[in-house]
Amino acid sequence: MDGKLFAQAMIKFVFGVLLLGALLFLPAGTFAYPQGWLFLGILFIPMFFAGLVMMRKDPDLLRKRLNAKEEQGDQKTVILLSGLMFLAAFLAAGLCFRFGRFLLPVWVSRAAAAVFLLAYALYGEVLRENKYLSRTIGVQEGQKVIDTGLYGVIRHPMYMSTLLLFLAMPLVLGSVISFVIMLLYIPIIGKRMRGEERVLEDELDGYREYKQRVKYKVIPYIW
Repeated sequence: MDGKLFAQAMIKFVFGVLLLGALLFLPAGTFAYPQGWLFLGILFIPMFFAGLVMMRKDPDLLRKRLNAKEEQGDQKTVILLSGLMFLAAFLAAGLCFRFGRFLLPVWVSRAAAAVFLLAYALYGEVLRENKYLSRTIGVQEGQKVIDTGLYGVIRHPMYMSTLLLFLAMPLVLGSVISFVIMLLYIPIIGKRMRGEERVLEDELDGYREYKQRVKYKVIPYIW
C-alpha cells in the first residue's frame, strides 16, 4: 500500500467530514438534525469503502480523483461557481432546519437517500468502466475513447451520476431552498462539458467520430 497516497486520502476525507458537518450543523444551531446525519452517512460511509477498494485495486485512479487542480481558466471558474453553489446550498439547508421553514416531509428525505445511493452505484460503475477518469480536464498518455457500457449510451455518464447525486442532496437534507440553489448545477455542468469536449475533440483521437455515434451527453433522448 502506498502510505503517502493513503495519508493524503485520509486527510482529505477527515477534512471533508469536518467541513461539511460544520456547514450543516452550525447554521442548524444543533446536532439534532436527523437529515444532516442521514446525509453525512450516505455520503461518507460509501466514500470511505470505495476509497479503500481503489487504494488496493487501482491507486492510480484514486490519485487522479484526489487531484482537483484545474489548469484552464474557464474550468477554474466552473470550480469556483460549484464551490459557491455547494456553500450556499448547505448553509441554506441548515438554516431552513433551524427556523422550520421550507422543509420537506421525512419520506422525501428517505426516498431521496435511495436515489442518492443509486447514483453512487452508477458513479462506481463509471469509475470501473473508465480508468482515465480524472477530476481535471485533460488527455492522458495512452488514453483511448471509451465507447462501451454506459459510454455507449451517453457521452458523459459521470455527469449523469453527479447530476443525480447533487439534486438528491438537498432533498435528503429536507430543504426546498437548498434544492433550488442546487439547480444551478445544470448550467454549471453544461459549461464544464462544453470545455471538456473542446479539449477531447482537439487532443483525443477518435473522439469526434464518437460524438457522431453517441448523440446524447447526459440523459438519453433529452440532453
